[in-house]
Amino acid sequence: MNPAVRDTYGPADLSNNPVFAGGFINFGHWQAIDLDRPLDEADRIRSQQDLYRQVLRAAALPDEPEILEVGCGLGMGCALMLSECGRATVTGMDIHPEQLQRARDTHADLLRREPDRLRFVRGAAERMPVAGDGFDAVISVEAAQHFSDLRAFAEETSRVLRPGGRAAFASFFTVDGAPGRPGELAALLDTFANGLDIARPVQQLADALTGAGLAGVHVESIGRHVWPGWDRWLSRWWAPETWPRNFLRAYERGILDYYLVTAEQPR
Repeated sequence: MNPAVRDTYGPADLSNNPVFAGGFINFGHWQAIDLDRPLDEADRIRSQQDLYRQVLRAAALPDEPEILEVGCGLGMGCALMLSECGRATVTGMDIHPEQLQRARDTHADLLRREPDRLRFVRGAAERMPVAGDGFDAVISVEAAQHFSDLRAFAEETSRVLRPGGRAAFASFFTVDGAPGRPGELAALLDTFANGLDIARPVQQLADALTGAGLAGVHVESIGRHVWPGWDRWLSRWWAPETWPRNFLRAYERGILDYYLVTAEQPR
C-alpha cells in the first residue's frame, strides 16, 4: 500500500475531518446547490451524495443490479446505493483495513438487516478479490487518483463485469500528458507532492479501458460542477493563499480537471 494512502486513511482518518462532513470523502458535485449563500453541513453532504448519483446515473443500472464499488472508504456510498437503487446488491471494496473496519462499524445495523445485499471486502483496484463476470456495474468515486496501475485496474474491471455491464468512475486527472504536469501539480498541491495523488492524464485511463476490451469509452469533464463549490466550502477553513485552495487554481490554469469516465462490457 502507498504509504501516503496508508497514513491518510489510517491513523489520520480523513473521514473524521469536517471538510468531508458525512464521511463520503469526495469533493462533491455542487450543481444543485446555491453557491451564492453561506454553505452548511447539509449542503456539503448533499454535494457528496450528488456526486455518487452522477456516477450511478452514468452506470445505467438494470433492475436489481449487482454493484462493486472500488475504493468504498467508509461505505457511505454503498449505503446510498442500497437506499436509492432498488433491490441492489452492493460489494464495497477497499485496500485499507482500518477503513473497512470503520465501514463495518458504521453500517453494522445495515449489515445485520441486509446480509444478502451488502458486504465489505479488502482488495486492491489492481487485484480484485471477486469472481469474474459477477457484476452489472463497477463504480469508483474519487479513488482512481490513488491507483498505482490504471491498466491493471481496467483489466480487472473488464474481468469482473458481466456482458453488457458498465463501468463508471469519477476522479481528477491532468488535462493532458504534458511532461511538466506532475511538477506543476506538486508545486501547487501537497497531495501531489507527497504522493497521495498521482498526476496522470485522463486519456491514460480511457486508453486502459479500451485496451482491456471495454467499448464505448466516454470521458466527460464535470469540473465546472466540482471545483467552484469545493473551493467555496474550503473557504470556511482555508485562506485563498493556502495549498488546498489551489485545486481551483489548477483547474483555472488548465492543468487539472474532474472527470466522469464510462465504458461498457460488450455483450
